[in-house]
Amino acid sequence: MLKQRIITALWLLPLMLGMLFYAPNALWAAFSALIALLALAEYARISGIEKEQRRTYLATSAGFCLVAYAGGWQLPALVWCVVLAFWLVGVPLWLKNKWTLTQNRQRYALGWLLMMPFWFALVSQRPTQEAAVSLLAIMGLVWVADIAAYFCGKAFGKRKIAPAISPGKSWEGAIGGALCVALYMVCVNHAGWLAVDVGNTAAVIIGWLLTAVSICGDLLESWFKRTAGLKDSSNLLPGHGGVFDRTDSLIAVLSVYTAIMALTA
Repeated sequence: MLKQRIITALWLLPLMLGMLFYAPNALWAAFSALIALLALAEYARISGIEKEQRRTYLATSAGFCLVAYAGGWQLPALVWCVVLAFWLVGVPLWLKNKWTLTQNRQRYALGWLLMMPFWFALVSQRPTQEAAVSLLAIMGLVWVADIAAYFCGKAFGKRKIAPAISPGKSWEGAIGGALCVALYMVCVNHAGWLAVDVGNTAAVIIGWLLTAVSICGDLLESWFKRTAGLKDSSNLLPGHGGVFDRTDSLIAVLSVYTAIMALTA
């Protein structure tokens, strides 16, 4: 398993960085749509949407991305308010009450609420190749939080955050991740890699908010898999599971970050 994870990472990471820094805008939008649609396909299967209905759902979603990009569409402020409310209020309540989806219209709506803002975030936060470093800085926050939480949880973890959903996550790991994110945000802010000009205190606060959102994104996907009786969202990425497995926290963080940017601009 470890060998598979390393081999997959050795081609996946250069591909991602190459597209992020060197792809023309249209190609980056298409690549981002591919990521979002693959994650949406896995979500649709996990949530219980039937195969034939999934095809129509994904085709409609792909068509929307194409028309939205060609038309230069931007999500209105009201939609970003809904996204922010969903991740900051709705998801914590979802996890607390362990809600399940019972109707296809709920499954369709939630899938779009997860993946379409994520796609818009990837495209809008990288308006030019030069802006790629700012987007990478936010992605890096997710990776720092995840890696630090894993090692701190292994070393010190005792109190579980949500044992019925993800037994491996502990409060000690989350605190360790938050501390490392604070240091990370000070460093990237000092380097000028953030898209906004803020002081170190504000950068750390933003980092901590996004760290909490990152955990919620991970737990929400874990809950979907647990209710479906699955370990991974797919086996598309050997050693890593599926695209949804690898982007669950990114979906949450980039959506919330872009919503904040859009509403405070």
